[in-house]
Amino acid sequence: MEEILRSAMEAKLLLPQTIKNCEEWLRHLPNWGQSAIVELTEGSHWEELNNRFFKSLEFGTGGMRSRTIAEVVTQAERGRGAPFDAPEHAAIGSAYLNDFNIARATIALFRYCKTQSNGPLKLIIAHDVRHFSEHFSQITAKIWNYLGGKAIAFNGPRSTPQLSFSVRQFQAIAGIVITASHNPAHDNGYKVYFKDGGQVVEPHASKIIEEFNQTSLQEAVQILESIGRSNLSIEYFDEAADKSYIGEVLSNLFDANIFQESPINIIFTPVHGTGDMITAPVLQQLGIHAHFVSEQMVHDPRFPTVKSPNPENFEVFDFAIKKAKNVDAELIIATDPDADRIAIGVRNGEGNFEQFTGNLTGALLLEFRLSQMKARGWIPSEGSPRVAFIKTFVTSPLQDRIAESHGVKVINTLTGFKWIGEKLNDYETLLQNRLAELNLPSVDYVHTPIEKRRDLLLKHSTFFAIGGEESYGYLASDNTRDKDANGAAAMICEMLATLKKSGKTLIDFRNDIYQKYGYYGETQLNIYYEGASGAEKIKNILESYQEDPLSTLGHFSVTHITDFSRDEIFDPDGKRIPKQNFFMVDLDNSYRYALRSSGTEPKIKFYIFGNVQVATSIEDSAKETAKTMEIIKQFLQRDADLRASKKS
Repeated sequence: MEEILRSAMEAKLLLPQTIKNCEEWLRHLPNWGQSAIVELTEGSHWEELNNRFFKSLEFGTGGMRSRTIAEVVTQAERGRGAPFDAPEHAAIGSAYLNDFNIARATIALFRYCKTQSNGPLKLIIAHDVRHFSEHFSQITAKIWNYLGGKAIAFNGPRSTPQLSFSVRQFQAIAGIVITASHNPAHDNGYKVYFKDGGQVVEPHASKIIEEFNQTSLQEAVQILESIGRSNLSIEYFDEAADKSYIGEVLSNLFDANIFQESPINIIFTPVHGTGDMITAPVLQQLGIHAHFVSEQMVHDPRFPTVKSPNPENFEVFDFAIKKAKNVDAELIIATDPDADRIAIGVRNGEGNFEQFTGNLTGALLLEFRLSQMKARGWIPSEGSPRVAFIKTFVTSPLQDRIAESHGVKVINTLTGFKWIGEKLNDYETLLQNRLAELNLPSVDYVHTPIEKRRDLLLKHSTFFAIGGEESYGYLASDNTRDKDANGAAAMICEMLATLKKSGKTLIDFRNDIYQKYGYYGETQLNIYYEGASGAEKIKNILESYQEDPLSTLGHFSVTHITDFSRDEIFDPDGKRIPKQNFFMVDLDNSYRYALRSSGTEPKIKFYIFGNVQVATSIEDSAKETAKTMEIIKQFLQRDADLRASKKS
């Protein structure tokens, strides 16, 4: 076997790293795993072997995400098969997510957590509906218990935000959710949260990564064999865990009775995912007239009714739109498989449904909630530097404009909700430190009512009003530390009902915002580079932006480039922004774009923003902005292709 692999490398069919990883995995895998590699080798599936073994799966700051079902599934992996046309075993490969990489990650996390606590190491585990999600969840729980910890899992699919909340609610040292969010059906992931309920960041992240890198495949295989021979049981939550989280979701609302005063008629779809577990009962509990898309209420990891389970793609709404027209609904809500992202379709004056972008929905929620907070005396009418709106740098500048007009502090973070969660932990920590300095009792933050937490934060720290990111993620509860589609669904419905009571629609509200703040448009350019060769192309593009930055873009001049990999950047609280391969480019026409590589998919992402004052009509402003952004987009596509092909 090794001779065949070496011959393939000499013929430049296999990469040297592929050979190295294949040989290691052949030494340690159980028989069925070895058979899978042999089958691929004897079948001359060289590209498949490169894709599976060209690297070791990286445990990043948020965890891992990769394929679990390969493009070429071997008979050894197919085995006896599994429900929903899945193979019996997750795909073998050092670069893929499988039992062995799950084991390495769990061992590493346990060892790091052991350095952080002398008490019982409690771990909370949730999983979505994907292929192998429940299996990976059970492996994780059994390994944690085998190592001496205490794992508690949900008995069935649950959302990512519920996992985040539950880590805090049940005082765990860490949490894990098995999910690949909105990725294609062949992917899965392992996302890690620390005791604050947020995704792991420094100083924990790099130390967990170090433990992961030091955990060998051989050890992972041995521990998997040990738990396979044992009769370790798994502890599961009862319904009280759901009730606690539902209470937190409902705490986001200003007036839960608004739906009796101003009834609304909506459609909800979880797109085969976990949204039905919490969002659906919350809508019913509030008395909202909600219709469910029955075809997409089924937990099916193939996501058979859509090309992609990403609610950012409007084709996800096809089934919902058909149903909405039949029942005369005014709003459609769709959540992604792990119910952290949410997208809406809004009925317009012609009776058709318009999908609002993640940026637009966030802008509406921001304007609505800040206005309501002022009207109810929750925050000062003139605003306050102790009230924060938190967003990512790649989220629309329209939201900066809205928050600034309300006199609240705007915090921009790197892409990823973990940075928003980190800021919430900063504000909680600052509050406790200030109370200690004043010889006042500390606060049981998780179990303190929001009204009291708000008053204390406004006086001693910073009150979090709302946060969000362009990729359809929103949060208003500081006891959940990740984007929350369950909470956002309730907030969006309350916004609709409140506007309806005053005779307005969401379309009217959108137009009011554009008239007040100007028209803001955005578009994205996503360029995919798959496999081993794709990783090199992405690297070339990022490096070229440092070595050969743009000075012009067509007939536009570049006025400023912010290089987050080199520049020293601080947020309004004086916190240093971590270094990252991320660039913001400002043009002389007031447009801007951002560039970064995706942390979850093999692609380069460009975020393009434009704005104009509304002079004649919103429609004309939209056309003008779209035309200019398309020119920029086409230039960036051509330029990226050239940069990708350059040798390092």
